[in-house]
Amino acid sequence: MKVAMYYNNNDVRLEEMPIPEINNKEILVKVKACGICGSDVMEWYRLKKAPRVLGHEMSGDIVKIGKSITKFKVGDRIFVSHHIPCNTCNYCKNDQHTICDTLHSTNFDPGGFSEFLRVPEINVDCGVFKLPEEISYQEGAFIEPLACVIRGLRISEIKPEQNVLVIGSGVAGLLNIKLAKAMGAKKIFATDINEFRLKKAKEIGANQVFNAKENIIEQIKKYNNGCLANLVILCAGVPSAARQSLETVAAGGTILFFAPTEPGVEIPFPLFDLWNKQIKMVSTYAGAPRDIKEAIELIKTKKVTVNDLITHRFSLKEAEKGFKLTAQASNSIKIIIEPQK
Repeated sequence: MKVAMYYNNNDVRLEEMPIPEINNKEILVKVKACGICGSDVMEWYRLKKAPRVLGHEMSGDIVKIGKSITKFKVGDRIFVSHHIPCNTCNYCKNDQHTICDTLHSTNFDPGGFSEFLRVPEINVDCGVFKLPEEISYQEGAFIEPLACVIRGLRISEIKPEQNVLVIGSGVAGLLNIKLAKAMGAKKIFATDINEFRLKKAKEIGANQVFNAKENIIEQIKKYNNGCLANLVILCAGVPSAARQSLETVAAGGTILFFAPTEPGVEIPFPLFDLWNKQIKMVSTYAGAPRDIKEAIELIKTKKVTVNDLITHRFSLKEAEKGFKLTAQASNSIKIIIEPQK
């Protein structure tokens, strides 16, 4: 089978691999669509494991099942979660599934940027979800990133009528805007340094958008009756954006650290100000099965639409072009790889 083998953001090669063999408790999936995630182009994270086949935002069809499989059949349209919690450790028992050691060690074989992939037994048990007919394969590629957003907003305890600031209007930021709007946010502000993305943020529901190089504190107060944001969502993993999140949150508000900086980066921490303003700070990583189920329902019912975020579709042969566009973060939003084309 053909795969897109990642060496670095500017070197993604079309290569051949054997179609994975499955055992009695596994399934083989024909990948129909897989999105390129922002984490796929974090070279500080990816290069240490290269070369490898990436891709975890996938949907496809079951083409072969193990003899012991009873809840799925050949032909089922599915979404497969790559990270699976054990559901038995203390983290899982306390609804902290995405800290679970098992979740951080599981994956499918090889990755979504391939014609076929093998789904291991643990993923089959609690990480395979049937794709409703109302959801296309391309929309199915948004289930995983939307699940991450759902978990983040749940952890941040967003409330209707809050004012929300989203720092960084890439795919994650835009999905946060869409979901915050669907959950009843009163006003949504968005920042970025890219005008293409700011325009998209405005199109999908942000009340006001600002270039991140502006005086954001002044701009938010201007359009928010002199107040800062009740919830600040950091979706840009750069120090300047992190500092901005600390400066733009209102007293009694919450900062959600959705995006990380590179390891080792330290941000000055105004402890007195944050203490005095009684700020809550939370972080989030990935999505758990409950978040995935909610993401499927939101996309199915069109409460959160995603097709308007797709800017490019490429074949495996063109995957390198997709990685370059994603890394450049200029005139693209979500790029979908379609391995069967």
